[in-house]
Amino acid sequence: MKRLALILSLFTFYFSLFTPASACTNLLVSKGASADGSTFITYAADSHTRYGQLRFHPGGTHPAGEVLRLYNYGSLKHQIDIPQVPLTYRVVGFINEHQLAMGETTWGGISPLDKGNAEGIDYGNLIYLALQRARNCREAIKVMAELVSTYGYADGGESFSIADPDEVWIFEITSKGHFEKGAVWVARRVPDGYICGHANQARITTFPWESGKRVGTQRAVSAISSKHIKRIFEPQVECVYSDDVASFARKQGLYNGSDADFSYADTYNPLTFSGLRACEARVYAMFNRCADGMQRYEKFAMGDATAERLPLWVKPNRKLTVQDCMALMRDHFEGTPMDMTQDVGAGPFHCPYRWRPMDFEVDGQRYVHERAISTQQTGFSFVAQCRSWLPNRVGGILWFGVDDTYSTVYCPMFCSIDSIPLCFREGNGSMSQYSETAAFWLFNRVSNFCYLRYDSMIVDVQRVQQELENEWVRQVGHITETADNHTLTSFSHRRAHEMMHRWRQLDQLLLMKYIDGNIKTVENGRIKTTPTGVVTGIKQPPYPAWFYRQIVDDHGEVLRAGKE
Repeated sequence: MKRLALILSLFTFYFSLFTPASACTNLLVSKGASADGSTFITYAADSHTRYGQLRFHPGGTHPAGEVLRLYNYGSLKHQIDIPQVPLTYRVVGFINEHQLAMGETTWGGISPLDKGNAEGIDYGNLIYLALQRARNCREAIKVMAELVSTYGYADGGESFSIADPDEVWIFEITSKGHFEKGAVWVARRVPDGYICGHANQARITTFPWESGKRVGTQRAVSAISSKHIKRIFEPQVECVYSDDVASFARKQGLYNGSDADFSYADTYNPLTFSGLRACEARVYAMFNRCADGMQRYEKFAMGDATAERLPLWVKPNRKLTVQDCMALMRDHFEGTPMDMTQDVGAGPFHCPYRWRPMDFEVDGQRYVHERAISTQQTGFSFVAQCRSWLPNRVGGILWFGVDDTYSTVYCPMFCSIDSIPLCFREGNGSMSQYSETAAFWLFNRVSNFCYLRYDSMIVDVQRVQQELENEWVRQVGHITETADNHTLTSFSHRRAHEMMHRWRQLDQLLLMKYIDGNIKTVENGRIKTTPTGVVTGIKQPPYPAWFYRQIVDDHGEVLRAGKE
């Protein structure tokens, strides 16, 4: 079995360096690492087929005998029926009425475990069921563990971010394939004052096993059997795992060492070049922008598995605000050797995006385009903010945006709202149906136009983006704990309406300003004209010198100018 795993790992390296499956990025910020005592998690759903919208579950009571029909999150095909619970909670996208928020990244893992159980619950439904049935991180872990144990896990490897007003946890899981029903998993609480991240690569390596074992000043946790998982509610418990997390690996020939040396990530998702360069590199990018001494991990992030390994979590050099979290989700490796704005692939206007496929071959040598946090195929992303000093209805906010994180606007959706704004609502357009009132299509129209002359146009986008986000953060700070659900719903709807109005104005301005390769002068939000209405102040900046040089090297004999 170990030989099989090695062969499959090599196959992944040589023939599928950068897979097109779900590829997402998460940041986790503990209470002590934030500027105001919030907890944060971020999530970018990067899929070429994922539409940007917000699901809504109203919550409520359910009669005995009610059956819940589950459809696969990816294929939308019927998957399994399970009993409904008596009480479910309101869910707005990826946060519920108790300020419990969740995100995920997919890593698949080794075959045949990456195929999931023959029947069971997939990762998407696992998230939504946990949000409907749990009130905090620890309850969510218990719910997920019991669901996969009872009904099976119909997916491969997955990392989950889980946040409530007091804690953030990273939870990693993979199925037992066709061998057994259920899954093997491990969950760790991010230490207070630290941040964590994951991006389509399992990140939990070794972890504390023995009860009472000291880790600094914190107490670790003993192994928790699924029969005794209620122990997770003891406050000193900071790590829990399925009772067969290592024994299953031994049984399948994946591991033959001691419990103390057992590494979850190395066993169930061994590092490959793509796991480093396309996945760990994104975590490195986040850490590098807010923690000291991260350059020591640069070689690891760039694909050297022998270099010093990136830690699971780091202590930031400053307390992070919600705007900081938004900014960390807007990254193209700027300031590193992988900076996507600097190589020739960025073109004359420094566009930090590369169309797929991500790997290519020239003269028998394989190469890769970088996979940054900000990417063109993002369906939606969010920053979930949970605030312990406020009532749940006011404290929990899903700062939600659609399309590319670099050019989106994060709009505040309170966790207690009664309905979803039209621009984010399910059924308002799809990947195959255009809608004038859908934020997804409006933001994609703007961003895809910007890709044509990126370095100039993105400045106009960022100006409106920052104006809206900064004002909304200020407004949210003035909402008092007495605000009721109706007030919060109205607030979120108005912000979404304002966002759509301003982005339509931006869409029109960009077209007028940059049409046909010109750059027109804008004054007070309008194209500059003479008193008689003639457009003036048109600029036609030249291409950069290096681009002209490439044209000459490629086609100079044809384009050479003669004497006048």
